[in-house]
Amino acid sequence: MQTVGPLTPFYFLLHAPSICFCICFCLQFSLITLLIIHDFQFLCVPLQQFTMNNQKSIRYMNIENKMTAAVVKAIKELYGQDVTPAQVQLQKTKKEFEGHLTLVVFPFLKISRKSPEQTGQEIGEYLKQNEPAVAAFNVIKGFLNLTIASACWIELLDDIHADENYGLVKADENSPLVMIEYSSPNTNKPLHLGHVRNNLLGNALANIIAANGNKVVKTNIVNDRGIHICKSMLAWKKYGNGETPESSGKKGDHLVGDYYVAFDKHYKAEVAELMAKGMTKEEAEAASPLMQEAREMLVKWEAGDKEVRALWEMMNNWVYAGFDETYKKMGVSFDKIYYESQTYLEGKDKVQEGLDKGFFYKKEDGSVWADLTAEGLDHKLLLRGDGTSVYMTQDIGTAKIRFQDYPIDKMIYVVGNEQNYHFQVLSILLDKLGFEWGKGLVHFSYGMVELPEGKMKSREGTVVDADDLIEEMINTARETSNELGKLDGVSKEEADNIARIVGLGALKYFILKVDARKNMTFNPKESIDFNGNTGPFIQYTYARIQSILRKAAEAGIVIPARLPENIELSEKEEGLIQMLADFGAVVRQAGTDYSPSIIANYCYDLVKEYNQFYHDFSILREENNDLKLFRLALSQNVGKIVRLGMALLGIEVPERM
Repeated sequence: MQTVGPLTPFYFLLHAPSICFCICFCLQFSLITLLIIHDFQFLCVPLQQFTMNNQKSIRYMNIENKMTAAVVKAIKELYGQDVTPAQVQLQKTKKEFEGHLTLVVFPFLKISRKSPEQTGQEIGEYLKQNEPAVAAFNVIKGFLNLTIASACWIELLDDIHADENYGLVKADENSPLVMIEYSSPNTNKPLHLGHVRNNLLGNALANIIAANGNKVVKTNIVNDRGIHICKSMLAWKKYGNGETPESSGKKGDHLVGDYYVAFDKHYKAEVAELMAKGMTKEEAEAASPLMQEAREMLVKWEAGDKEVRALWEMMNNWVYAGFDETYKKMGVSFDKIYYESQTYLEGKDKVQEGLDKGFFYKKEDGSVWADLTAEGLDHKLLLRGDGTSVYMTQDIGTAKIRFQDYPIDKMIYVVGNEQNYHFQVLSILLDKLGFEWGKGLVHFSYGMVELPEGKMKSREGTVVDADDLIEEMINTARETSNELGKLDGVSKEEADNIARIVGLGALKYFILKVDARKNMTFNPKESIDFNGNTGPFIQYTYARIQSILRKAAEAGIVIPARLPENIELSEKEEGLIQMLADFGAVVRQAGTDYSPSIIANYCYDLVKEYNQFYHDFSILREENNDLKLFRLALSQNVGKIVRLGMALLGIEVPERM
């Protein structure tokens, strides 16, 4: 297996002038290398394919490679010994020091037989005299800080400018196939805020993995059967009086969700009444006539009862129409949708096969279980005593069918962290059942999302529906934009579109900027802020750049393909080019770590730096024409990288704001 090589330009590594740091640096570099190697076969691409598909995105890597080769030559010339490129440790210079790249000198002290400062000084002087890319240097203890010549940065910007998809790797026919499952709704209620985080994470992860050179299949498993579905069905049958989405004016998923809440309301009333007669809570719950009817309905459904099946099909179709509308609003989609009603029988067959082979066992009540104590777990239910299946049964069947449908190299489940145990068990069971890919399944486990008021409960009707949330975000974006005058002079149609883009961008960015593994609190008011680490702040910066470029075009200014190289750049301008060059490494790191938040926070850091540049330097009013063209090209490419990065998150950016 070939590898891409060291992660450059070391966007994530820090520098501190001490021997202690040198040790920490080596450990940190080793850890990051291990992260890259982990699942490398599926989430990154071989070197040959990478360089073939994405030549220009490794230009900054070539600046480091050029420095590495120059250092190897310097050691040979100065001290008469050969060193390998792997011994040359270059990293991004820490902000408080002057320079762009820092060479760790300590590995060469045995060769030079001199102090760290003297060794760094000698290597620096050699590079300054013999390598045109080195404009200046300084030595801080055992660290040689190198300042790269402006011409190199301009050449790098030219290459970034020439590549419309800089930093992204395109898949080909030989690329690995990664399947990602996300959304996984139940057809007894509408999508809510928790589903929003799931869908946004899954969609962004799919985009990021595709941008790392993989083929991606986005799938959804709809949980359209089971006791929870029967609860909504039974409640509608008892209390619905024939109500439909058309007669009520409600979206189908909202209507069905109302009856799920109605079931819980009547069920709790029954339990309370039984407890008042002297039963314990457990006894009352078991004796509830309503719950018994729901269980009987489930048995009838699995037996193929025509009346139950007809009711189930009608109500599910109401829900599917509602889901499709919400998915469209969120901007997420799927390549293949699986339904539990079509996969659970495959799972039951595999469970029976495992039972026949002695992998599982049956209790006296007829239920089937797996003994996982040897794996440090407990006993897991696979089939109930009445023969009905559970989620685990369905997941086994769905996994089998998916791997029959597609030549999958990696399967990723985007599911909340409350299901960590479930997927640990699923992996073990699939392996026991002879599926060689069982152990390789990935559970992309993410934390829960709450509101400032606390947790949401579907059965009690205290959830925030995705549709209501999206509408609120768009309305708030419209109100805030109007107050700030950002919609002045635009048509109503354009204003509505900007409000949609900004509202959804605020929602998506606020959720995706947080490390997916952490629980989070979503605050709608905080998310729509045109300052700080928010989607609207990034979107407004992009729109500002487009305004500058439009004014330049109106003035007849054309940005050339290759910029003049005799320009002296400021530290801020060089730093921005350096950040642009980091984009490819950031995308790779986000894919390796399964972390959309890396992309989100990179975009924020980039626009924050650009806004400081915009505040400190003239662009259109710059008198030096070459410098004006450079700054326009720099602005254009900042906008391009912001657009590419936000698109990976599923976020649009407006041309005007």
